[in-house]
Amino acid sequence: MSVYCGLDIGSLQAKGILLRDGHPLFRTIFPTGGNAPETAKKLFQALLEGGEISSDEVKTIVATGYGRISVPFATKTVTEITCHARGIAHFLPQAKTLIDLGGQDSKAIRLEKGKVMDFVMNDKCAAGTGRFLEVMAQNFKLTPWELGELSLQAKNEVSISATCTVFAESEVIGLIARGLPREEIARGIMSAIAQRIAGMVHRLGLEEPVAMSGGVAQNPGVVKALERELGVSILIPEEPQMIGAWGAALIAQEYA
Repeated sequence: MSVYCGLDIGSLQAKGILLRDGHPLFRTIFPTGGNAPETAKKLFQALLEGGEISSDEVKTIVATGYGRISVPFATKTVTEITCHARGIAHFLPQAKTLIDLGGQDSKAIRLEKGKVMDFVMNDKCAAGTGRFLEVMAQNFKLTPWELGELSLQAKNEVSISATCTVFAESEVIGLIARGLPREEIARGIMSAIAQRIAGMVHRLGLEEPVAMSGGVAQNPGVVKALERELGVSILIPEEPQMIGAWGAALIAQEYA
């Protein structure tokens, strides 16, 4: 029975999954680090070892993500927009709008039966991405997830006016130094991200149901802020950070 592989080499994390007969055989995540080609090799080797198979048993490998061109052994490369659309359609086929928040960029995608109809992408600025969250969380000596949890404790929020990550960081440092409630600053950070993403979604045209993929979809503060900003409930699949790899593996299976 053939095995199919999806590799999603993101800017911050590299995700991989093996499918056998449409079911996951093994999946794992590595930090991408500074050498994407080497990470891709290690990721694939870890998948083979975890799945207890040889490379000869893998019929097709589809690579996607920021570093997909760094996978010379891939059978095919596919954009992350297509792979995230295919992956979310597998888990949440009812979704018509997909928000994918990655480490270095963010995307709003309009779907029709799992097909990409249109999309808007922010790849020019870190605001509204996982990197923005990391930078902000470091100022609190927290992880991005902990910062999101902290924001949920606030009844009010402190407005973050700067839209650039560098200026926003300076603004946040100043607010912390003034002794303003940390949870209110955290909520302001989540709202700043949500406003940026909501603007992108509205340019695309919001259609419900709305789903989220990417590692940032695991951040409760971001999800809550986006729901407030868009005025909708957002569907989150299990393991949202794996959706791109899932989509790549499903495409590998269909390509074969």
